[in-house]
Amino acid sequence: MRSSGISSFSLAVAAAILTTAVFSATAGAPTYQPVPAAGNHNESIEIGAGAGKTARTFVVHVPPGFDGKSKLPVVIMLHGAGGSGAEAIAQTGWGAKSDREGFIAVFPDGTPPRAELPARFLTNPRLWNDGSGRGAIGVEKVDDLGFISAMIDFLEARYAADPARIYCTGFSNGASMTFSVGLNLSNRIAAIAPVSGHLWQREKQLAYPVPLLYIIGTADPLNPLGGGKVKLPWEMTQDRPPVEDSLKEWERMLGCGPEVQTARGNGVLEITYDHCAKGGEVVYYTVRGLGHVWPGGRNRLPEKWVGKPSDNLNATDVIWEFFKTHPRTQAP
Repeated sequence: MRSSGISSFSLAVAAAILTTAVFSATAGAPTYQPVPAAGNHNESIEIGAGAGKTARTFVVHVPPGFDGKSKLPVVIMLHGAGGSGAEAIAQTGWGAKSDREGFIAVFPDGTPPRAELPARFLTNPRLWNDGSGRGAIGVEKVDDLGFISAMIDFLEARYAADPARIYCTGFSNGASMTFSVGLNLSNRIAAIAPVSGHLWQREKQLAYPVPLLYIIGTADPLNPLGGGKVKLPWEMTQDRPPVEDSLKEWERMLGCGPEVQTARGNGVLEITYDHCAKGGEVVYYTVRGLGHVWPGGRNRLPEKWVGKPSDNLNATDVIWEFFKTHPRTQAP
């Protein structure tokens, strides 16, 4: 006899179809994320895979009026040896500058040699693998370039970072890391501004022309202008090359000619190489009497280690003026 109802098989098929339809409609729906409020946000991403996976941390400073949609410039500030991203905010003034100018400021943390222990300035300082091969971080080949690149991906996805206006600056060991970032991530970085550091990698080429602004004090005891042996706060002595070596290498990679423009005033000398065949430019500032201190910023270390501060030049102001006129360009 023919049944007038729907078979159990048909019901099962219909249920399966309905379930699939509901899943298809919801699985691809974006997860709601609130727009980050103005101020500091502590962020973390995982780098590496398997047993080598590590969590890397950074602070993102959001300016007032951020809507999560408008593409904003980003300034990445890399702290010096023994510092932290959070400390760099107060020392350099980049957070306050972000609020006034409407860009995003980012303050990543380096890695201490003994990652399982708390970071301490003298006994377990956070460091950057700046390409020099120095110390435990270099020997262990910590992938800081991978971290910075992944962090930029995160910023573009979460904070509407403008891919054409990603900038990097840093101090001391962070300045050397800034050189490395500009050299090795030139396809992502619009311009760099190291303050008192060195380009340790040689005989390489920039895939894209990255403009460079460099600042250093004439009385810097840890990175003397002419190079030589220096005694570090960690009771060790290291050799430093002349600062000019790093600048000449960048000039070579940009194809800069010998023509320069110079300006002097208030104890500051500015030298500009702007005739560069491959694009970009190199701008070099020296500040008379300045030690190993962020110019115009707050010094947290004893003068017997780092020398004297100076307000004759505010590095944060000068660097931002340079950055905002240098969006990323293709090689000519």
